[in-house]
Amino acid sequence: MLVHAPFSRLESALDQVGVGEVDGILADLGVSSPQLDRVERGFSFQRSGPLDMRMDPTTGATAAELLARTDEGELAGWLRDYGEERMAGRIARRIIEARNRGELDSTGALAAVVHRALPGGARHKNPATRTFQALRIVVNDELAELQAFLAKAPARLAVGGRLCVIAFHSLEDRMVKRRFRALAEPPQPSPWSGAPPRASAPAPEAGGPRFHILTKRPVIATEAEQDRNPRSRSAKLRVLERVA
Repeated sequence: MLVHAPFSRLESALDQVGVGEVDGILADLGVSSPQLDRVERGFSFQRSGPLDMRMDPTTGATAAELLARTDEGELAGWLRDYGEERMAGRIARRIIEARNRGELDSTGALAAVVHRALPGGARHKNPATRTFQALRIVVNDELAELQAFLAKAPARLAVGGRLCVIAFHSLEDRMVKRRFRALAEPPQPSPWSGAPPRASAPAPEAGGPRFHILTKRPVIATEAEQDRNPRSRSAKLRVLERVA
């Protein structure tokens, strides 16, 4: 059964279909190829389309609506925090200027503004990449959705069940890595009162971790796979197993 819901509603979605514990959960955090390839969804800077960027086009504000009501300082913060853009202030200023002139009417127009705002030179990726990433994250509240998912998903795993998460940029991957590490730490023993234990009393046991990380390092696409599917080059897979 399919359930249309965001990551943050994992628990209610499982309850809705009468499922308690599960043997596996796979979370693919990336934008799907059909979303990227459909111009009207507004995710791509390769071809001009409406400034939408919503994962779920039935709800929420579009990128155009957010850009219409934000100010330069807030926009620069988005670009810096979510796009890890070093030229955030300069790009934000140019975007707001273009908006005020009525020129910010498409993804193509936005990409052109970013291109003009940045200095030339050798570039390993399209200069609009970070700006589009930041706006997409804000539009879909992606990091909050991921945080809610990581807080709830592990508890729904059965013993031996695995949580697999595929991230596509450093902000997501860092959150997954830290959450997995925290879950894999063994429980701490109760602090000793300071009084010497009696001879018959058993030694306190810390116990084992409830979860185990199966991927010491993230799994990435092979060169052959990246040749076949260039969009896989930034994917990182991490896997957590419930063991007790």
